[in-house]
Amino acid sequence: MTRSQPQSERGELRAIIDIGTNSVKLLIAEVSGRVVTPVHEVSEQTRLGRGFYETHELQSEAIGDTLRVLDEFKYVAAHRGARRLQVVATSAVRDARNQRTFLDAVLRHVGVKVDVLTGDLEADWVYQGVTSDPALAGQRLLIVDVGGGSTEFILGQGEHKQFQRSFPLGSVRSLERFPHSDPPTQSELARCRLEIGGFIREQIAPTLWPVMRNDPSSWLLVGTGGASTIMGRILMRLEAFERERLDGAMLGLPQVRQLVERLWGMPLDERKEIVGLPKKRADVILPGGVIYEQLMEALGFSDARISTRGLRFGGLLQPSA
Repeated sequence: MTRSQPQSERGELRAIIDIGTNSVKLLIAEVSGRVVTPVHEVSEQTRLGRGFYETHELQSEAIGDTLRVLDEFKYVAAHRGARRLQVVATSAVRDARNQRTFLDAVLRHVGVKVDVLTGDLEADWVYQGVTSDPALAGQRLLIVDVGGGSTEFILGQGEHKQFQRSFPLGSVRSLERFPHSDPPTQSELARCRLEIGGFIREQIAPTLWPVMRNDPSSWLLVGTGGASTIMGRILMRLEAFERERLDGAMLGLPQVRQLVERLWGMPLDERKEIVGLPKKRADVILPGGVIYEQLMEALGFSDARISTRGLRFGGLLQPSA
């Protein structure tokens, strides 16, 4: 497929904006059947979930920052000729007591309707997005999407999902639940590991083991979302997001452990200078790394494959309403 081909041969140009707990992301791609070819993507952290977990209400400043980015992304999608624009929201908006206030503000100020995804629908779209990769066709997959407010776990093979569920475990949620010093202390890291590991072993593992038949060796762990991608960027020393190099790269459990220890041993200003770690994510990567470390240990996986596909790919594959 070349850029000189007419639009009808390249597929329909579609756009999706994903309003997450930590960041807002725009993906514009050509969609032809099950093939999604990104042509433009950008992410901006608005931290919509800041201060959320004390009151379960979205804060006015965070809403204002998110509205600004949504307006900008809407313009970019139109300017680049997207034939269809979807705007979706996940964990923070899904759980907010003032959800209607936020949705009304988006409609009033930006002029778009936001679809709030249920946890099950979010997991379903993640699965569709990841399995659009031909390299994963036919393999038994445990797909994990660690977000800011929730983590989706999906077990399946090919077109058949055997399990999917969204759990209240995320990087922003954990950051607010387990505050740390600067630099963090070893006791703070130990507590974070203990609490996150305990939640995975007590709440998540018992629901997965019966489906996996206590045999992780027959399943491929696939990590999608910001935390896995950023860990990959750090380990590969990638200044920018490079989909071709990241997609399919492997994260070994020893590498993840060492990275967690390294990051938790540094003050925030030093973490901001790490190649591959976006400055605005230098705080949330701490619990994000621990989540991957603990779930790999608890479920018995020695490595995880990075997928740069996921929710937004799955959303673009949906038929028009």
